[in-house]
Amino acid sequence: ATQLMGDAEGASHDILITVTGAETEDDAVTVGRSVARNSLFKTAVFGNDPNWGRVLAAIGTTDAQFDPYDTDVTMNGVRVCTKGGPDRPREDVDLTPRTTTVEIDLRSGSESATIMTNDLTHAYVHENSAYSS
Repeated sequence: ATQLMGDAEGASHDILITVTGAETEDDAVTVGRSVARNSLFKTAVFGNDPNWGRVLAAIGTTDAQFDPYDTDVTMNGVRVCTKGGPDRPREDVDLTPRTTTVEIDLRSGSESATIMTNDLTHAYVHENSAYSS
């Protein structure tokens, strides 16, 4: 799975999203997939923008049990959101490495899951729009 992610068309970041503190494993998977599939989140990572608001917005589209005012988001080892609000400045987060880690603590239980995805780049859009089927 890691090799497939690394070979993705035009991707510049391999993103590992780990959700902890979920009430159920299904909640952890649902939250991770929602963030992983969110185009705004994926383009923020491409732009090296640790936009935790896009992470919370993606979580908010799910039916997972969580309190947005008791959720933490960490990107590449820097907690950018604590209890639903800003923590460290965006300048503290280095998103230039190929591997990007996102840790989401829902504080609703003891279940967890990790979802893998990649960013959404100009090259990806071009490659997938340059031909017709």
